Amino acid sequence: MKGYYRDPEATAEALPRPGLLRSGDLGRLEDGVLFIEGRKKELIIRSGFNVFPPEIEGMLTQHPKVSVAAVVPHQRDGNEDILAFVLGEVAATELAAWLREKLVAYKQPQAIFMVDSFPTAPTGKILKHKLSSHFAGQISAWEKEQI
Repeated sequence: MKGYYRDPEATAEALPRPGLLRSGDLGRLEDGVLFIEGRKKELIIRSGFNVFPPEIEGMLTQHPKVSVAAVVPHQRDGNEDILAFVLGEVAATELAAWLREKLVAYKQPQAIFMVDSFPTAPTGKILKHKLSSHFAGQISAWEKEQI
């Protein structure tokens, strides 16, 4: 790769020196094997703790009444809240109680929104970057409850 088309800043960030590529992936090296764990950009920093959305999504989808889940950060009061959008046949309060037994406190979503559908690409992939705007009404109502 020579660089990003007409984007020298992104090129400099991804290719800081010859022979080095910063892909944005997070991984761990174990016994000479590289395990890709997630994406750096998906990282949520909640009260100083690193939270990886795929971990929370994986836990949510372990609930027998949840079929799909997507987790995104939400900036509020100088911190990042964890918002979960869930497709399933379970009440948000029941799901929150179930999660309290499964995840440490700093990984608990501050809000769980039960949804009927997600904004998706033609391939069916959830467009996480559109969740906040797509569900802006529910998020706004939730924020008003927090005051």
